[in-house]
Amino acid sequence: MTVHFPFQNTYAALPANFFARVAPTPVASPRLIKLNRPLAVHLGLDPDLLDSPEGAEILAGKRVPDGADPIAMAYAGHQFGHFVPQLGDGRAILLGEVIDADGVRRDIQLKGSGPTPFSRRGDGRAALGPVLREYIVSEAMATLGIPTTRSLAAVTSGENVMRETPLPGAVLTRVAASHIRVGTFQYFAARSDTEGVRQLADHVIARHYPQAAGAERPYHALLEAVIARQAELVARWLLVGFIHGVMNTDNTSISGETIDYGPCAFMDHYDPATVFSSIDEMGRYAYANQPRIAQWNLTRLAECLLPLLSDDRDKAIAEAQSAINGFVAVFGSAYQAGLRKKIGLFTARDGDEALVQDLLDAMARNQADFTLTFRRLSDAALEPDGEGEVRQLFADPAAYDEWAARWRQRISWEPQAPAERQAAMRAVNPAFIPRNHRVEAVIEAAVNRDDFAPFEELLTVLANPYEDQPAFAGYAEPPEPHQRVLQTFCGT
Repeated sequence: MTVHFPFQNTYAALPANFFARVAPTPVASPRLIKLNRPLAVHLGLDPDLLDSPEGAEILAGKRVPDGADPIAMAYAGHQFGHFVPQLGDGRAILLGEVIDADGVRRDIQLKGSGPTPFSRRGDGRAALGPVLREYIVSEAMATLGIPTTRSLAAVTSGENVMRETPLPGAVLTRVAASHIRVGTFQYFAARSDTEGVRQLADHVIARHYPQAAGAERPYHALLEAVIARQAELVARWLLVGFIHGVMNTDNTSISGETIDYGPCAFMDHYDPATVFSSIDEMGRYAYANQPRIAQWNLTRLAECLLPLLSDDRDKAIAEAQSAINGFVAVFGSAYQAGLRKKIGLFTARDGDEALVQDLLDAMARNQADFTLTFRRLSDAALEPDGEGEVRQLFADPAAYDEWAARWRQRISWEPQAPAERQAAMRAVNPAFIPRNHRVEAVIEAAVNRDDFAPFEELLTVLANPYEDQPAFAGYAEPPEPHQRVLQTFCGT
């Protein structure tokens, strides 16, 4: 029985300085703990063959499948604002690319598959906890409708990895539109390798932005397209209360997908200053800072593209600045449109932005849960009698009452029936998110007791985040004070 991957390897066909050829390091005794069967089918893979001993060996890096051309990609990056000229895949190996059922090219990468030339004294391995976190959160983002890398499989390695203490090792099979980052461009720009930047840009245009190829200024069109996708992506993060945690330029995907789920988390009570990452001591990547940081990261991309924009440096800078300035309008439009939908507005009117901001301000002052406030507001849209459950989320319910009177006045100006409004709101306001305390409980059960039942149940709940699921109602609730998780860790 042979597991077949219909690999193509376009990135591995680029010049040799784009990557290092390196095979995964075999592990002792791989065990498949989760296979994403629907995703396997979508990728044109046979889930029954993957769910076999040979499949587990491939997903753990113990066996390299036919047609693979394993590489570790080179890239640089700004990490917390400090530039590192060489980072690269230190614990990840790209096996190859497949064309999915939608005709989209997808990378298949093993994360935690052993050291590479870019490991910088690291062991190239991943611990089980961070692998489960990435699996859970990336798949939750997909069901929430947010562009993201996906998780095809999680495998335990049968070996421990040494962190502060010995931890069970694991490998994640990650699927992405590509693993090209802002930091990939920075790698070549830092070496004054303009031809490398051009080759990479041409590859990105062909793979992700073919419409730019026919533009009068293809590289300017590429920059504008990447900016637009990132602006819309970060708006969508904010609309579900997501905090990436480490928005370094090497974690900023050129394709516009959410990538690299390290110390990520979803907010419980609304606070724009929320930070979860244990290493973000200054709050650089706090919830409300994410749009500003995205624009900063995209400015670094624009700097890399300057030689391609014009031979006249001043003209190139002006072009790049014009594109970067466009971020604010794209983000603002996407974010405000999303907020209007969250409170059930079908049209845009003067005063809407202030109305939503006043709700957010009241939520922050009253420690109201972000996800539950909007979900329960969806039910309040059906009838005023439903407002009791929203009110009780506010430390001072009168703060909600004052806002709700204005909201009811505003929605009365639109012709939609209450049931239509409720349905529209429930379609954008999830009942279930991967709450941090739930994720930590899953990790604790798996790491300490080899118990994956909580992991499976949480995935079941998160597969339908917009449905009520009465049997799992407890998963919608915020943590009790003693359950709160205030810090998350990279850990991989």
